[in-house]
Order: sequence, then C-alpha cells, then structure tokens
Amino acid sequence: MSWKTAFRSFYYQGAPEPEDPVLERGKTALLVIDVQNAYLERPDPAGLSPAEKAQYDAWTPFHERMHGVVIPTITRLIAAFREGGHEVVFARIACQTKDGRDRSLSQKMPGWNNLLLPKDEYASQIIPELAPRGDEIVVTKTTDSALTGTNLRLIMNNLGITHVVCAGIFTDQCVSSTVRSLADESFSVLVVEDGCAAGDHALHLKELEIINMIYGHVMSSAELLGYLPG
Repeated sequence: MSWKTAFRSFYYQGAPEPEDPVLERGKTALLVIDVQNAYLERPDPAGLSPAEKAQYDAWTPFHERMHGVVIPTITRLIAAFREGGHEVVFARIACQTKDGRDRSLSQKMPGWNNLLLPKDEYASQIIPELAPRGDEIVVTKTTDSALTGTNLRLIMNNLGITHVVCAGIFTDQCVSSTVRSLADESFSVLVVEDGCAAGDHALHLKELEIINMIYGHVMSSAELLGYLPG
C-alpha cells in the first residue's frame, strides 16, 4: 500500500490522495528527535524482581524495534541527507540544572515521564550511532515539542527550511508534539514511519493515523528517500 492511502484515520477515509512532496536542497531538513542514551539503556534482567522483570519484558518489543528497525533507518536517513547536502538537526530532552528545577511541568509529573536528564550527563546525550557531526545543530528542550522550548523555529526560518522530515521517539509523545507544532507554524512535515517508535507498537500505529493527512504525511523511509534529491 502506498503512503498516499496508508494510515488513514476516520476523518480522511475517501479523501483525495496527497500530491508528491517537492523536496529541494536548502529547504529540507531531517529532524531527529530524542534518540538518547537514557531511552536505550537496559538493566541486567538477572537481578530484577518479578515486578521489575515484568516491566523489562513489556519494554522488550520497543528495544527490538529500536535496534532492528528505527536506529538503522535513521542511520540511512542521516547518511542520505549528509551526502545530499541537506540539513541534519537533532533535538534532545535535557535540563540546564543538575536538579532539574528548570524542567517544564510535564517533565516533573510523577511517573515514567519524570526523568532527570542534566545536559552534560551521559544519559542525556544522543546515542553514539547517530551522533551529530561537525556543525550540525542540536537543540535542547525540557518540553515535548522541539519548537515550544527552543529556538528551533527561528533556526529553521534562518536556514530557509520549508520541509521537515521527522524521525525519533516517542511517536505518541515528543514526535507527535513536534509534528503538530511544526504544522501550526506552516512547515510541511513528513514523518518516517520506520524511523519512529512508541513504547507500545499499537500506540505508534494509532498516533501515525491521528497525525497523518492533517499535521503532515506519513511514509516509509524508502518512499521518503525516493523524493530526496541526491
């Protein structure tokens, strides 16, 4: 099935197929969102309690998708964008203070989202496989949206970017929030399905369906690279 008919929500059943995107050198950027050490680390399962082991097992499909699909996909995207002379931009969650007092309320809420990631610590860094090179831009945020808590909007405008290709984690959280913000600022957004993941794959698929056709277009990396000028 083509990206033009896939991931259709209730609202877009039967809607006309979108036109092919026109990606121009100098106007297109890849935005890699929150693929950081903190989210890829795993404890030794041998030392876990039964409850901890159950949680470990629940996250195993996510880690399998990240290492088997998402990280290799983003690696290919980065290589293609660099080779074609297109901008590669990174966003990461990190706080400026050691105790995290500068974090947004959503990142202080009790539960899974309450991560303390000081900007200079290992956990907050982008994973080595995808590390930025040279003068590639990295924005640091304490918000879900990469636009809301940074100067990324200004950076993209200064670079002349009109089309943003999004990949990263988590599909239903920071990726979705960023896509919506970009769309509201009138950027054309393309989301790479095999370059994203959520903690639960059903959430990943549902969120793609929700954002597709209204906040951007969802396609595979192979489809996206078919439109990218070399």
